[in-house]
Amino acid sequence: MSSVSELRVVDENNNIFNTDAKYIIPRYQRSYAWEDKQLIQLVEDIEDVAENAKYYIGSLVVSKQEDNQYEVVDGQQRLTSLYLLLNCLGIKTNPTLTFACRQKSNYTLRNIEELLVENRGKFDVDRLEPSILRGLNILQHKVNQTNFDKKSFIEKIRKVIIYRIEVPKNTDLNRYFEIMNTRGEQLEQYDILKATLMRNLDADEQELFAKIWDACSDMTGYVQMHFASKNNAVRESIFGSKWNSVPENSWQTYKQEYKKVTNTPSQKTDKQDDETYESNESQNFTIRNLIDENFIVDDEGYNDDDSRVRFESIIDFPHFLLHTLKVYIALHKVTHKEAESKIVDDLLDDKKLLSAFHKVIESGVWRTDEKIAYIKENKANFARTFIICLLRTRFLFDKYIIKREFANDSTDGEWSLKSLWVYGQQSRKKAYYSNTKFTKDGKRAKTNDMQTKANIMIQSALRVSYTSPKIMHWITKLLIWLSENDCDHLKNHGIEKFNETTEKIAIDAVKENFFDVCKDGNYAMGVNTPHIVFNYLDYLLWCDAKTQYDDFAFEFRNSVEHWYPQNPSEGTFEPWKDGVDRFGNLCIVQRNINSKFSNMSPEAKKSTFGNMVAKGSIKLRIMSELTEKNNDKFASLYWKDTACKKHEGDMIDLLKRACKIK
Repeated sequence: MSSVSELRVVDENNNIFNTDAKYIIPRYQRSYAWEDKQLIQLVEDIEDVAENAKYYIGSLVVSKQEDNQYEVVDGQQRLTSLYLLLNCLGIKTNPTLTFACRQKSNYTLRNIEELLVENRGKFDVDRLEPSILRGLNILQHKVNQTNFDKKSFIEKIRKVIIYRIEVPKNTDLNRYFEIMNTRGEQLEQYDILKATLMRNLDADEQELFAKIWDACSDMTGYVQMHFASKNNAVRESIFGSKWNSVPENSWQTYKQEYKKVTNTPSQKTDKQDDETYESNESQNFTIRNLIDENFIVDDEGYNDDDSRVRFESIIDFPHFLLHTLKVYIALHKVTHKEAESKIVDDLLDDKKLLSAFHKVIESGVWRTDEKIAYIKENKANFARTFIICLLRTRFLFDKYIIKREFANDSTDGEWSLKSLWVYGQQSRKKAYYSNTKFTKDGKRAKTNDMQTKANIMIQSALRVSYTSPKIMHWITKLLIWLSENDCDHLKNHGIEKFNETTEKIAIDAVKENFFDVCKDGNYAMGVNTPHIVFNYLDYLLWCDAKTQYDDFAFEFRNSVEHWYPQNPSEGTFEPWKDGVDRFGNLCIVQRNINSKFSNMSPEAKKSTFGNMVAKGSIKLRIMSELTEKNNDKFASLYWKDTACKKHEGDMIDLLKRACKIK
């Protein structure tokens, strides 16, 4: 029988890495691999721990060896991340975590204190494990932000508990892994939510609800491809003959079709009625087809250039449900029964999915000019209207919100805004994907390719600025805008209004988090400068010179760096004490850039990292171009004394014009 221990990550006098227990990551485990998404999520989950509550962070499966040593069978990514996090918080750890046969990993962990105090020049970079160093940088940056309450966080981490589960002695670990991989996943919150909502419907409605839910829950590809039926009848009845129309907005429509197909010809007495029924069944929405076993199918299609293509969603299904809930609240005018209370939290926290829906159902009211109706008194109506909202919102999400597109066997994706179309006849119809078309006044608009490109660029700028799915509010805002007035916004206004609406989200964020903070005109936020400021600026620079920067694409550049360094390499050149944090001296780069980058002079960065700069942000490219020797002044000094100030003025002026700030 397995032994289970409940371990506090940190208690009053100790922590899990400051005991007699030693943890060994065996060679058969993959290398440390957690990056921004998982690490920031770990920190945010701990920040959300409520007072007087325990937080169970997961389990650690181990095989106990001699001398109180534990071979880590499962959970090493979380365990290693906790080790890095405690060190970033200044909590002393003993060297009780080691990697079998991985010298670089062990060397990095043993020297973690020196690495944290920026004393990195003494280390041979080639001996450091890049993945662990990257994780350390991410966590260090997070806990050193000015708005991070380290004292409060340490109090919360004292409530964090991890289960250590010991597998029985003589366990065949190969067999153990096989069982783990085949036993299936545990019940997720969205599975429980599905059952909760369906409970309020009758049996026939439950069938329909479940199939729509299942189709929407598969976030790979486009939702149309998850409806399979003979001759594509269901797909066409929901999305039109070209599989590209917004689904109906009435549950009654679906229910009427259900009655139609369940009222079989043998029950009719009139021969003509039989013929009419058979004709309608072949043309209309047949619920029977919805419950075919082959309902979910793989999404495979081709671009209009005949290249095979697959798509990857930028969010997962639990977060999509939370976006849809906010869309539903906006469209159906749902408020809290106590007018002054909020009906939904600001954060899109998938850990609180069930509680978010419970709050809406138990405390929400539909408000119209005529009356107020309590959701908890008509849960069936909520289930019906929500599942329709889910289907329609998913269709709009697929068509108008960017995805990552992978052509043929390529692993290098690109940002994409495409719609699903069909070619062929009847049962031989096949899907293909082409750039999303926009209509205006009910007619196909003559969409400039650059307008579509601009929309992809501004959306991808937002995407890379907000890496945590908890704060991707821009998606909610766009989905609400797209859904309003029965999805007529694009029909009435076309892509110009869509681009304007998307850009306004970025503008509002820049104004609120940058210009409103720097009211005195001192734009020196240093590494705390919001990423959206850099990315929106790059978008504006691209708009002004599309041809010059036609190779530019938004990537996850998540590290704000100083062009003129904060801590110059010892003895090379003088520090810049009073201006190093100014906006003109800042750039945004990928976090995996060589750690030596931060301490180099501007001209050294320009020459050493020329390839990275050439593929980097547009602001970084401009900074590099301006780093030139001027008369008898070295490039670094000219940058510090003159060029940086002018560059900052130009960039701030461009941002102010776009944000309409005088």
